[in-house]
Amino acid sequence: MKPEELLCILSRAARLKTTMRHCYTAADRKESVADHSFRIALMAMLLQGEEEFWNMDMDKVIRMCLIHDLGEAFTGDIPTFEKTSADTEKETALFLDWVNSFPSPQKEEWLSLLAEMESLATPEAKTYKALDKLEAVISHNESDLSTWLPLEYDLQLTYGKENVEFSEYLKALSNCIDQWTKRKIETRS
Repeated sequence: MKPEELLCILSRAARLKTTMRHCYTAADRKESVADHSFRIALMAMLLQGEEEFWNMDMDKVIRMCLIHDLGEAFTGDIPTFEKTSADTEKETALFLDWVNSFPSPQKEEWLSLLAEMESLATPEAKTYKALDKLEAVISHNESDLSTWLPLEYDLQLTYGKENVEFSEYLKALSNCIDQWTKRKIETRS
């Protein structure tokens, strides 16, 4: 990859630093897509030490986490409860057009990762997807209740549940997050 190509890709990816999600951080600012992607990659790195994940390619999971929302550098972030299939198709098409412009071997690696992520057939893809969902719930728990939409009180306890079912560790983590959510909701009274 030529240095100019690297810089071009990094410039596009940098848009995620200023692409805001609808969730607020604990510091009362909107969370960026880059914040979210960084933290799920960190979550994957931390899981490498857990026995359940020893036979998994966690470096691949980390790479999936880092690239999973780069399509939002073209479309912005649309909350899951507002995103339509047309929105998803547009984001995917723009992202794939961009990735197809990459030089080899980066193009082939990214396309392979994206296909694996889409199919959710491997333990690595399932892990990335579960972390993506769990991190969103964690972020909402860290934000002030005044920033929550009414539908999020229920969504916090259901979002991503099907994505953790394959893993005892991730089910336990999800249950721990649920307890945190319930304690947080109780404070609004």
